[in-house]
Amino acid sequence: MDFIERLFGVSPDNGSGATEFLLIVVPLLLIVGVRMLARRRSHD
Repeated sequence: MDFIERLFGVSPDNGSGATEFLLIVVPLLLIVGVRMLARRRSHD
């Protein structure tokens, strides 16, 4: 997983893939959390 390196030619994580992982996982976790919160509030 090194799309930042391929697209921009820079390696902020020295090729480990950690930056790309965070760019995918953090937004997904936020989406799941917001949806769970919205569902909880709609049942109150």
